Amino acid sequence: MDRPVSICASGCICAAGKDTRACFETMLDGDVQPTFAPGFSYDQPMHSPVFAVEQEWITPKEQTPALTETMQLLFPAVGEALAQAGLNRERLGNLKVGSCIGSSTGASLNFKSFYQQWREGSEPDLQVIESYLHCNPAAALADQYELNGPVQTVTNACSSGTDAIGIAASWIRQGLCDLVIAGGADALSGISYTGFSRLMITSPERCRPFDKDRQGLNLGEGAAVLILASDKAMQELKLGSIGQVLGYGTCCDAYHLTAPHPEGTGLKQAISEALKRSKINTQEIGFINVHGTGTENNDRIEGQVISELFPSTPFTGVKSFTGHTLGAAGAIEAVMTLMSLRYGLLMPTRGFHEAAPDAKAIPVTQKTEIKAEYGLSDSLAFGGNNSALVFKKGAV
Repeated sequence: MDRPVSICASGCICAAGKDTRACFETMLDGDVQPTFAPGFSYDQPMHSPVFAVEQEWITPKEQTPALTETMQLLFPAVGEALAQAGLNRERLGNLKVGSCIGSSTGASLNFKSFYQQWREGSEPDLQVIESYLHCNPAAALADQYELNGPVQTVTNACSSGTDAIGIAASWIRQGLCDLVIAGGADALSGISYTGFSRLMITSPERCRPFDKDRQGLNLGEGAAVLILASDKAMQELKLGSIGQVLGYGTCCDAYHLTAPHPEGTGLKQAISEALKRSKINTQEIGFINVHGTGTENNDRIEGQVISELFPSTPFTGVKSFTGHTLGAAGAIEAVMTLMSLRYGLLMPTRGFHEAAPDAKAIPVTQKTEIKAEYGLSDSLAFGGNNSALVFKKGAV
C-alpha cells in the first residue's frame, strides 16, 4: 500500500469556468457550448466546434520572451491554488517545492506561420521560437516562482495530467519535496486540431459521451493543478486538507498507436494497480470520473471495462463541458473528482440521451447526491497509455 498524500489546494481553468468553484458549479447546474473559434474551423466535413477558454478570464502576463498560450492558462490555475493554500513566493522559498506538469503539445506547435514564412523564403521573427524554448511548462513554472525541487514535464498524450499527479505523489512519499505543484495544461493548437480531424474522430456538434448517436470528440483547452504536501509541511504551515491521493496505476496496451486494446487490458491493469496501491477494492469506489471522449473506440472499451469491474458504481464524464483538453484532461478531471468527494455531488454527463444497443454501462445523467469515501479518475491516451488515480476525501 502506498502512503496517502495530502492535497491542500486546487486550481482550474477551462471552458466551464475561470476557477475550480466556477467549473464545478457549471458542471452541476449550468451549461457551456462549444463554438467555432477563429483558427479552429474548416470548410470541410471534418468541421468541429471547440471548447475555448473565455479570453476575458485571462490576464496576460507581460514578459520577454512572451509566454505561450499554454502558460497563459497554467499560471492562473497555479495562482488560484497558491492563494487557496495561503502560499506566496516568500513562503515557498523556505521549502523544497517540486513542479510536475503534464502537457500533450504545450502549444509548442502554434508557430505554423513561422514555418510558412520560412518556406516562402522570408526571414520570420524568431520571437515565437524563443517563447517556445522558454515555456517548457514545468520549467517555466519553476522559474516563475523560483522553485528549488524536482522539475518534470510529462508528455504522455492524454494521460499526461493524471501521470503528473501520480509522479508528484511519489516525490512526496520519497521525501524529495515538502510540496509539489502538479497537474496539466494545454492550449488549443491548430496542428492538433488538424491531426484529430484527419483521424476522423471529431464531432460536428457537441460531443455525446456514451450516447448511441455519438460522433466523436471536441477539442478544448485548459489547465488544472493540485498542491500536494508532506505531513510535515501540512503541520508546520498549518495547511488545510481538501483530500488525499491514494493509489496511482499506469499501463501501456502496446496494441495500437491511436486505439485502446479491444479487451481493455491496459486500462484494467492500470485500475487494478491503483486499487492495489490504495489497499481498497472495486466495491469501495463510490464513483468514477471517466475519460469519456465520445469516440467509438474510447466509449466502447471504457464502458466495457467499467461494466466488468464496477457494475453498480455511478460514473460521469465532463468532456461535454470542457472538450478534450489533452494533457490537461486528467488534471481537470482529478480536481473535479475531489470536488465531488468534498461536496457529495456528481455532475451529469451532458449530451448523453440514449445508450447504444450494445452498451454495457450507462453514465449519470442528472446531478446526483453521493456518499463516497473514495473516487476514481482514469485516462486513456494515444500510444496505448492508460492511467488511474484513486482519491479519498478528508485529511490524512
